[in-house]
Amino acid sequence: MSARLSFFAAVLGAWLLAIVVRLYGLQVIERQHYVKLASDQQQRVVTLAAPRGTIRDARGRELATSVEVESVAVDPRKVEDPEHTAAVLGEALGWSSRQRAELVARLTANADRHFIWVARKIDPERLQAVEDQRDTLPGVNLLPESRRFYPLGELAAPVLGYAGMDNIGLAGLELFYDKIIAGRPGRRVVIQDGTTTKVTHPGLEASAARAGADLRLTLDAALQYRVERELETAVRRSNAASGTVVVLAPQSGAVLAMASYPSFDPNRLSDYSRSELENRGRNRAVADAYEPGSTFKAITLAAALEQGAVSLDDEIDCEMGALELNGVRIRDHRPFGILSVRQVIARSSNVGAMKLGLAAGRKALYDTIRAFGFGRPTGIDLPAESAGLLRPLERWSALTPAYVSFGQGISTTALQMATAFAAIANGGRLLQPYVVAAIGDREVGPEARRRPSTPVSPATVRQLRAALESVVLEGTGTPAAVAGYRVAGKTGTAEKVIGGRYAEGHYVASFVGFVPAGEPQLVIAVVIDEPWPAYHGSEAAAPVFRAIAQQALLHLGIRPLREPHRAWPGERPPSGPLPDDRPAARRQVSLARAALPAPVPVPAGTVPDFTGLSKRRAVALASRLGLRLELHGSGFVRRQQPSAATPLELAGSTLELWLTPSLASDGEGP
Repeated sequence: MSARLSFFAAVLGAWLLAIVVRLYGLQVIERQHYVKLASDQQQRVVTLAAPRGTIRDARGRELATSVEVESVAVDPRKVEDPEHTAAVLGEALGWSSRQRAELVARLTANADRHFIWVARKIDPERLQAVEDQRDTLPGVNLLPESRRFYPLGELAAPVLGYAGMDNIGLAGLELFYDKIIAGRPGRRVVIQDGTTTKVTHPGLEASAARAGADLRLTLDAALQYRVERELETAVRRSNAASGTVVVLAPQSGAVLAMASYPSFDPNRLSDYSRSELENRGRNRAVADAYEPGSTFKAITLAAALEQGAVSLDDEIDCEMGALELNGVRIRDHRPFGILSVRQVIARSSNVGAMKLGLAAGRKALYDTIRAFGFGRPTGIDLPAESAGLLRPLERWSALTPAYVSFGQGISTTALQMATAFAAIANGGRLLQPYVVAAIGDREVGPEARRRPSTPVSPATVRQLRAALESVVLEGTGTPAAVAGYRVAGKTGTAEKVIGGRYAEGHYVASFVGFVPAGEPQLVIAVVIDEPWPAYHGSEAAAPVFRAIAQQALLHLGIRPLREPHRAWPGERPPSGPLPDDRPAARRQVSLARAALPAPVPVPAGTVPDFTGLSKRRAVALASRLGLRLELHGSGFVRRQQPSAATPLELAGSTLELWLTPSLASDGEGP
């Protein structure tokens, strides 16, 4: 008996010892492990979303802000009938039968989970429909979230971009400044009981969310609205595929308006397919490169003027509409004979522009193009900016300078063209354009942007502005004229390249200009893609410039010029036209010609008298005689060496000519 008791006592003792050892292991040795398991089961880390910063226009109007909305979530463990739940939710949310079937599958596959999303950030009408059915939907919860809201809908949408479901910027300014306006999310540890109810405790870890910084833009919402309205009207009227407008302040580089059509409403992203959103959401002003056509002749003229190869009153033989180079015959858009350089730009002669480019020289032409910012991004604070296309100089063929001179074989963006014309408008400073004027309370000053460069001299800029003003006064740009204001600009009509070839019937029409021409305060670039049947820049784009400029000048309070009084009340008006800058310049040319002595007759076999000949005629005469010319200056021949009547056999093969554009240059020469 005692042996049996001893046995049971030993067993009981061993059992108790095992329990003690096990308890020691659980309570002492493995304590931290089980504390962690309990904590993992009882505590949850809740992320506190940070509200994104508000985006405002230049006058403080909200363009993008964050609002609190509801999202639908489900605890699959509490769902009694997945098909019923999917049917009721699908009806409330306006889902298709396919979407309802997908929810049934998700609820079944995740039956052991306590949380899945069903619909994020739903509209108020959908929210009400879900709330009306809550009593019949066990396990369905509504959770507050922050949603991006764009109060003005489509206004400036391609510039603003949009944020995704998780409040991450995906396009436009929302993407470019995402790290700044996204803020920093907070975190809070909560205790969760057996019913998954979460409670906070002051002793648990917590950190507050930090809101993102606000942005203040250079865009003016009122002006942006007017620009978008005129652009949409133009695209629809001209049956075009799309259109782009950029409005810059030339003295600072600030973007006052930037529009693309067609556009989209960032509040209704689900209404668009992926391809639709890619098309409508693209900011064409910075992302779409196109061949600029004749608007680029302004850059060609800049190169020729900067090299001293021509002056505005030099004459160019435009060959009656065609020029053969390296065995290739290049045609003009219409036949022109002798035109002044000013007229070449005003009437947009391709042959004349080619001769300007060739006169500048291929390297000088390339360097000037680069100096105006082409072939590289402008550096604007927007994503997905195209650099355009400018082939390196070493890859230029013999014909490249000719084609590039009138805007073929090179591609630019609307913003690049606007920035280049802004440099002409502001006196010769190439500025980095920008959209954000302030981050939070901190102004974004000029020191944050690239230092301005000087593509050409002030003297060249003055001549460029005069030539571009003549385009609107008497050339292809007259439809861009704005009553009461001096306007300068250039039209462009370019065939599109499709599949590596120029496609007949597919054009890009454009106009780039600035106003008022005397003291420019607005640069406006208009690009209309595939207008039809009126496809020229003067028809499809220049009138859009005029309509936008009229409203922008009025909106910004820029006063028109007053015509000078021809007579005070009671006086008789003087006879004849009032003086202006252009006739004065033309009179100067005629005086220069009249002041030059008539050529002296010389014996045959001697050097002719070149005095008084224009540069073009002097070159033609020297070519017939087999003489190589060294030219100094431009305009009309004032001196020559060897002198007239020198026997040709004694003159050698080189003739030096000194030219002058006016009487004021009487002493030009060595």
